[in-house]
Amino acid sequence: MPGADAAAPGKHHIVVVGGGAAGLELATRLGDTLGKRGLAEITLIEKTRTHLWKPLLHAVAAGSINPGEHELNYLAQAHWHQFRYRFGEMDGLDREKKQVHIAATHDEEGREITPPRAFRYDTLVIAVGSITNDFGTPGVARFAVPLETTEQAIRFNRRLVNACIHAHSQAGAVRPGQLHVAIIGAGATGTELAAELHRTAREVVAYGLDRVDVERDIRIVLIEAAERILPALPLRISETTRQLLIRLGVDVRTGARVEEVTEAGVRLAGGEVIPSELVVWSAGVKAPEVLRDLDGLETNRNNQLVVMPTLQTSRDPDIFAIGDCAACPRAGYPAPVPPRAQAAHQQASHLRKQLRRRLRGETPEPFVYRDFGSLVSLGEYTTVGNLMGLLTGKGLFIEGHFARLMYRSLYKMHEVAVQGVRKTALGSLARGLSRRGEPVVKLH
Repeated sequence: MPGADAAAPGKHHIVVVGGGAAGLELATRLGDTLGKRGLAEITLIEKTRTHLWKPLLHAVAAGSINPGEHELNYLAQAHWHQFRYRFGEMDGLDREKKQVHIAATHDEEGREITPPRAFRYDTLVIAVGSITNDFGTPGVARFAVPLETTEQAIRFNRRLVNACIHAHSQAGAVRPGQLHVAIIGAGATGTELAAELHRTAREVVAYGLDRVDVERDIRIVLIEAAERILPALPLRISETTRQLLIRLGVDVRTGARVEEVTEAGVRLAGGEVIPSELVVWSAGVKAPEVLRDLDGLETNRNNQLVVMPTLQTSRDPDIFAIGDCAACPRAGYPAPVPPRAQAAHQQASHLRKQLRRRLRGETPEPFVYRDFGSLVSLGEYTTVGNLMGLLTGKGLFIEGHFARLMYRSLYKMHEVAVQGVRKTALGSLARGLSRRGEPVVKLH
């Protein structure tokens, strides 16, 4: 293949594909240990230039945070932590030659940045995360905005601000549905976005857009096909969250299946049309299509790579998969390990130790997922969730300031894992100071 990677001879080559929470943490930790000591050469392949913790995307979309203050540059991270960063997206695999194939990259004007390349590996870790699953629903690709990337979250935020400015400056009155937002999918992302938007949309209008009547013109509709919102979480969390959203004025629709998304809004099964100028699709996830036929590796119906308890793929012990793209068995449960940030963190930490064992010729140990509970942030209003007892296995319901502190600590744990305590503390301080001189929401 043209552009084959010239890796250093004589070293064990570990290639990590995907720089999300799991992939970046793993590459950083391996670089700090194996890479720094010259025991292995670590390469991270990622199709974007910067990293943003995915659970923050709803806050970027709502305008609650400035993504530039939370992004981490891959090239700089690689330089600081003794691994190589290579820009590109995996588009194939040759298991016989032990090569990952990377597609060419181009800039916004179509000029080639990097040619097609191949990277040799001794150990391959696939951590490409997940993408939105629209289940083939007509109109989603054209009229709805998913929240998979920072660019998509920024795009939605700009559309929201532009819609408010347009409504303020137009000659006539605000049309029905003009400033309505339909959020399809009431999992954690959709539910948290609904609460954030309730506040930030009002903040945007408060900056001089006085021709927009917030209570009359702005409406948020949360649509869920299941019988309750947050269907994967305990019932008490679901019900507490639903009651708060209703008090805020969010129109919560459960048991509602979307048949089509149009320019005018959302059509439900049964014919009802919900007018909305802005539509977010956050219903369902699957692994990227490239995994569907990746040189014979086994996948499930959601494109996830089937892995053994050791996180090795079922058909190739030299290839591991972690994070949302991996279907990892969970002892005692019919379903695999859930696609959560805590699972990605645990798998990255576990695999770092197992790859060191692998270099010593030892057999990798199985991964055991520990559920520490679930937390849902409703912006400045509250946070609700449950913490799992390590001895009893039962959940303890929490709400309010303590729950919010626990939620924020999840992000800090990720920051510490990839940046260390010192940089995390300095970054938090810098963000706190910069926010004092800026609008409380992003306005551009």
